[in-house]
Amino acid sequence: MTLNVKTSVSNSKRNICVIVLGDIGRSPRMQYHVKSLLQHDFNVDLIGYGETNPIAEIGQNPKCSVQQLVAFPELNLPSLLKYLFKSIWQMLSLFIALFNIRRPDCILCQNPPGIPTLFVCYVYCLLFKRCKFIIDWHNYTYTILSLSNDTTASDGSSTVCINPQRRIVKLAKWFESYFGRKSSGNFCVTKAMQKDLQTNWDIKATVLYDRPAAQFQSISLEQKHDLFFKLATDYYEFLPTNINTEEFQATRFTYKDSDGTVHLRDNRPAILVSSTSWTPDEDFSILLKALDRYENTVKEEQSHYPHLFCIITGKGPQKSSYMGQIAKRNYKNITIVTPWLAIEDYPLCLAAADLGVCLHYSSSGLDLPMKVVDMFGCALPVCAVNYNCIGELVQHGKNGFLFETYLELSQQILTWFYDYPHNTTLANVKEEFNQRLKDFQNLGWDDNWKEHALPAFLE
Repeated sequence: MTLNVKTSVSNSKRNICVIVLGDIGRSPRMQYHVKSLLQHDFNVDLIGYGETNPIAEIGQNPKCSVQQLVAFPELNLPSLLKYLFKSIWQMLSLFIALFNIRRPDCILCQNPPGIPTLFVCYVYCLLFKRCKFIIDWHNYTYTILSLSNDTTASDGSSTVCINPQRRIVKLAKWFESYFGRKSSGNFCVTKAMQKDLQTNWDIKATVLYDRPAAQFQSISLEQKHDLFFKLATDYYEFLPTNINTEEFQATRFTYKDSDGTVHLRDNRPAILVSSTSWTPDEDFSILLKALDRYENTVKEEQSHYPHLFCIITGKGPQKSSYMGQIAKRNYKNITIVTPWLAIEDYPLCLAAADLGVCLHYSSSGLDLPMKVVDMFGCALPVCAVNYNCIGELVQHGKNGFLFETYLELSQQILTWFYDYPHNTTLANVKEEFNQRLKDFQNLGWDDNWKEHALPAFLE
């Protein structure tokens, strides 16, 4: 039930197994763990699903072996029965994978999903007592299972409906707390989660904040132009509506002159970017309603607002539904493109934008969105949904904005892009934002991981 896609050489001091019961390529934090382990001369066996290719530092490293799990087949079964069979399938897949790799000195597993991962890791470490069991807590399995469809109140705010009485939720909470306490080490993503784990489950965890990888950084105007020109080959929206004879290799935002110098267009659209998994914990309707208000405002005050170019990237189950809603709107002052970007283009896209939007609403209220970390790494200010611990990352009015309703989000967008790109009254505010984001950039993933995570693997 596994496929060994890469063979590695055992030439370092210790063997580490990293388990991702999800798509490896869309699990950035766990990939960064692997990258850091390899940099410190560990051998790594990475177990997970191979829907998307991992970063090059992993896929091309001879000290890293990837075990691809075989996905559970699509069966027409009742949801509870399907979940049971899928858990059994995954449990057997993980056991087979673990016995098909070098015997690890330590297992690092991502949670969620905790079922059946935590049980499998615990049993394996019980059999081989010298193997250390470490959990990286991104969120809680039981709160994700208890997340039903979002509802939107009359004021436009998004609320998450939680039904803690469901049997599967109760079982997941017990399972997660019981086997979570069997671990010998723990990381978590926020101070709020650290406190919650200690208070409710007596689990001591080290806070390891997400930090942007090296590729998430500011870029030059030339790099922005190259990105726009590349995307224009697949998405005509990046092409200019008209071209002057003095312009060469033109895009809707930039052009080259006869000397090859890149220039920004004065009448260019403003770029708003959002990455979404198109799932219920990201209420995309909030952004659509905010854009509706932007559209109506621009009709009344055409001279003060730019055309808004929205880049929405990501994959997920609700995408087709929202694409239908977008098509019906027929915006005149807003363009929306939904590309699936190559892994090397995603950081460039964030760095080329003027404002980011994050619609992530934590099911537990204890985790932080990685997409905001990536945006901050690219010095991109963000408008983010407000919830319990988001203040550990986004500081309202200092490095971004927090909103609870579509009205608040639309006002933030309107304020940020008023008289774009020549609003002198906002110049000082934007400069303060940029300075705080530069301070954030100074501490990258590698230094943070070395200080807070490496000691756990060296013990």
